[in-house]
Amino acid sequence: MKKSVERLLRWTPRVLCMIFALFVSIFALDVLGEGLGFWQTFQALSVHLIPTFFVVIVLLISWRWEVVGGVVFSALGILYLIGSWGRFPWLTYVMVSGPLLLIGVLFLTNWAMRSKPRSV
Repeated sequence: MKKSVERLLRWTPRVLCMIFALFVSIFALDVLGEGLGFWQTFQALSVHLIPTFFVVIVLLISWRWEVVGGVVFSALGILYLIGSWGRFPWLTYVMVSGPLLLIGVLFLTNWAMRSKPRSV
């Protein structure tokens, strides 16, 4: 495989995962408008950022072991679909599960390509 394709396949899931973590973090900002005190706001913000922390931790593990990212992100996408089916408009599922499934597939593809023996 060409080096540019390998590089693209290596970096795309990682960058998408960082963007997804930022996207999920935006939803935590709603606690800032509630008029709470400093410590209450800090506590609420910390609780709302738990999904972001989880995504970042999985990303750090996946940086070395792509198969972990492939399995975990794919599972998260599927579990979100199963757990919230029928509660939201279809666009919500596309915006949350779509990137998770794409990131998972890209990590698995990267892992599969790297683990194949190369012919000289």
